[in-house]
Amino acid sequence: MMGASAATLMIALAGCATNGTMTTGSLGRRAAPRVSQMTPSQLADAERRIGALYDQKPDDRRIGMSYATILRMTGDNDQALAVMRQMAIKFPNDREVLAAYGKAQAAAGQLEQALSTIERAQTPDRPDWRLLSARGAILDQLGRTDEARNAYRKALDIRPNEASTLSNLGMSYVLTGDLQTAESYLRKAAAQPDADTRVRQNLALVVGLQGRFKEAERLATEDLPKEQAEANMAYLEKVLSQQNSWKKLSASNKDGGKTG
Repeated sequence: MMGASAATLMIALAGCATNGTMTTGSLGRRAAPRVSQMTPSQLADAERRIGALYDQKPDDRRIGMSYATILRMTGDNDQALAVMRQMAIKFPNDREVLAAYGKAQAAAGQLEQALSTIERAQTPDRPDWRLLSARGAILDQLGRTDEARNAYRKALDIRPNEASTLSNLGMSYVLTGDLQTAESYLRKAAAQPDADTRVRQNLALVVGLQGRFKEAERLATEDLPKEQAEANMAYLEKVLSQQNSWKKLSASNKDGGKTG
């Protein structure tokens, strides 16, 4: 029952594994935060700005990849896929382009094609931890759990304690209903200096699924600007409501009760 929504979260994290550290400040005159830390209004502004640049320079690899990243962050997966398809045609041997194309395919639901693209981008003699983590996320969506976790662990061998990979591994355990193990990995991910707001979102989700509503709310909102905190709460409510959990948890906490 929790598989569909958790799988959606998984692919979101796979999406940030390679491009999460990209900033859009280099594409304009204003400095900008990391894409993964932008508020909804900042994302909307970035989509307009970078979209205009893409219209002017559709053959620019850097602009095209940045635009596709923003589009995926705002939920426009079909357009992101269209942009990355064009980039892959123009740069068929570019490893980074292929990786981004694979993630766009996965976000658009083309999982088998995404897996093929990611594997084509990988080089066995010098494996990239980002591609391994993205591969794991796709395998999890395909139900190939053991292979997925093996890919995450290989990624962690190359880049120990990397937050997005730890978070993906934690979400893998959400898919199989092992919430305690999931929480242990997500807490470790959230403690890393490179953790972004989506790691905390996923930790809040797992805590909420275990019935600890107040703690989930705190994790989703603490130390964040108001707009980002509100976006996190909307995200948390939406996902938990899909599990028929949010109203039950909220009512129970208001009554002073506890769900198990």
